[in-house]
Amino acid sequence: MTKSLKFYFDFISPYSYLAYKKLRSINKDNKIKVTYNPILLGGLHKLGGITAPAFNERKMKNMKNDCELIAKKNNIEFIWNLKFPINSLYLMRGYLVLSDDLRNKYFDICFDSYWKNNLDISNKEVIEKILNFIKLDTKKFYEDIENEEVKNKLKELTNHAFEKDIFGAPTFVVNDKIFWGQDRLDYALEEYNS
Repeated sequence: MTKSLKFYFDFISPYSYLAYKKLRSINKDNKIKVTYNPILLGGLHKLGGITAPAFNERKMKNMKNDCELIAKKNNIEFIWNLKFPINSLYLMRGYLVLSDDLRNKYFDICFDSYWKNNLDISNKEVIEKILNFIKLDTKKFYEDIENEEVKNKLKELTNHAFEKDIFGAPTFVVNDKIFWGQDRLDYALEEYNS
C-alpha cells in the first residue's frame, strides 16, 4: 500500500486554509502523496458534542488573531471573512461530484474566495462564479449535490472521521497516527518521511 498523508478539511475552517496553503508550498513537486478527505465540520462537532470556537466570543477573537499571525509568519494572503461562519454544505458536497482533474482548481478557488478574497461562498451568485471559473455546468452541479448518494457520502465521510477519533479540521493522518491542527503539519510530514 502506498503511503499517503490524509488531509481532513472543510472550506469553513481558516486553519484548513492555512494548512492547505502551507502544504501546497512545501509540496510543489508533488512528491508527497496527499489524499484530501472532505468532512462537514459542523456535523463532526455535533457528533462529538463540541462547541465550535465560532460560537464562543472569546475563542473567536483569539482564533481571528491567531490565524492572522500564522498567515503573516508563513507569507499566506489571508483576510478574516466577515461572513464567518457560513454553511459550507453545498461546496463540500461539490468537492465529491467533481472529476479528479478539477478538484485542485476547485480547492484553490473555494479556499481563496473565502479566506483571501472575503467572499460569501454560501451565496448562490458567488458559487456560480466559482463554477463558471472552472467551467462547470451550474445546473448539473446543483442536481449532482442534491443526489442522495452524494448527500450520504459526505455524511459517511464525516461519520468515518468521527469513528477514527478525528474531532476538528484540519487533521492529518499518516500511518494511522492522527495529527490535529495546522500547527501539526510538520509532525505529520516527519511521520510521512520516516
